[in-house]
Amino acid sequence: MSHHMNGSMLPTSHPPEHHHSSTTASGHGHGPDMMMMAMTFHFSCENVPLLFSGLTINSPGEMAGAFVAVFFLAMFYEGLKIARECLLRKSQVSIRYNSMPVPGPNGTILMETHKTVGQQMLSLPHLLQTVLHIIQVVVSYFLMLIFMTYNGYLCIAVAAGAGTGYFFFSWKKAVVVDITEHCH
Repeated sequence: MSHHMNGSMLPTSHPPEHHHSSTTASGHGHGPDMMMMAMTFHFSCENVPLLFSGLTINSPGEMAGAFVAVFFLAMFYEGLKIARECLLRKSQVSIRYNSMPVPGPNGTILMETHKTVGQQMLSLPHLLQTVLHIIQVVVSYFLMLIFMTYNGYLCIAVAAGAGTGYFFFSWKKAVVVDITEHCH
């Protein structure tokens, strides 16, 4: 049995005495044209599958284009997370304040106030949040599958795009400071 490594795909072939039918009842082929994914990191620009069977990277130029596209997809994912948080804050409709006594220094009693915020289930903002959540989940799985190609260039694109997206979008993220917290 001979195995040759070319990029991210490993073609396998069997000697004639061990040749199996290329189709089985489960639909998994074992013929000479079967390809297996590389399970180690590599930096190849040939035969790199990208999400769909017809989308294969075969040149350094195609890899550069894929790198840019994946980089921006990862940035979009980070921006989408922050946009959903902003939308959630803007769509909060019911605000309730709860005050409760807590012991203070020297036997005094302090009032601690908590803010509780709610949202209506059957509302346009919640529907929009749901659609954006679906998009976020799909994009996150695409990024995971891209990373699982083990192609170093594409892995770097995912990580660098996520980091850049976080840098550009996270500063808008609201930071809540609890004034009763003493370990800042």
